[in-house]
Amino acid sequence: MTITQDTLKKKDEAPKDIGTFVMKCGGSTLAALPDAFFEDLQKLQVEGMQPVIVHGGGPAISENLAKLGIETEFVNGLRKTTEPVLDVVEMVLAGSINKQIVRRIQSSGGKALGLSGVDGGLIQAKPVSNHAEVGHVGDVTRIEASIIQGVLDMGYMPIIAPIGIDGAGQRYNINADTAAGAVASHLGASRLIVVTDVPGIMKNVNGVKKVLGTVAVQEIQDMIQTGEIYGGMIPKVKAAIECIQGKVKEVIIVDGSEPSILSRVLQGEVIGTRIVRM
Repeated sequence: MTITQDTLKKKDEAPKDIGTFVMKCGGSTLAALPDAFFEDLQKLQVEGMQPVIVHGGGPAISENLAKLGIETEFVNGLRKTTEPVLDVVEMVLAGSINKQIVRRIQSSGGKALGLSGVDGGLIQAKPVSNHAEVGHVGDVTRIEASIIQGVLDMGYMPIIAPIGIDGAGQRYNINADTAAGAVASHLGASRLIVVTDVPGIMKNVNGVKKVLGTVAVQEIQDMIQTGEIYGGMIPKVKAAIECIQGKVKEVIIVDGSEPSILSRVLQGEVIGTRIVRM
């Protein structure tokens, strides 16, 4: 998991804060985001920021598998990925969803370039430890950061579909949160923004639900055990924890429907929930 010498050289020649940030968003959340969200992204790009987007697409994958009559099952939260399932995963992630995001950004006046983790060996992977149970699901071994940096240097937002590949050409289904954390870490980003459809992690305080401003990973695990975090919020927070790896010290969960949410977070406004590693 090393960055190429060319990338290191570019980093050394550039100012320490060049405005690069990584954003992770699920495919269903992206589809529901208002045009104003993409206009905000375009504005940030014009102002010199360099967004990198890693996206998922679980519901769309399930929908297409059902249409094609291909059975799918989950083992401990991971989709069992056979070769037929993998074909659909790649078709949906690197095809329809990836290009939908590119189109929406370009319609807002931004510049975006869609990539799969297969392209140029961008996301290199190996089988997960329980691959006998889950099939072609992968763990990230390396991110070819020079490709991402090259796209940024050309003035485009990289839009990355989390499909991995190994040296033998085998493809892998990569969890989007894991991929986003690896991309952020290899790019040297200390924080990652997770765009969802909730305002953050909620907690009952004197009978009123409030958004937690900052929470440590251990606190989240404790709140899941006590039932304070429950239902659909559990996979969201677990996914955010997955992003905290390598150089990524914090993950910020925000509601993508909030006006100018990315600009506000990047300007330092306290909004959403910061998950920190302690």
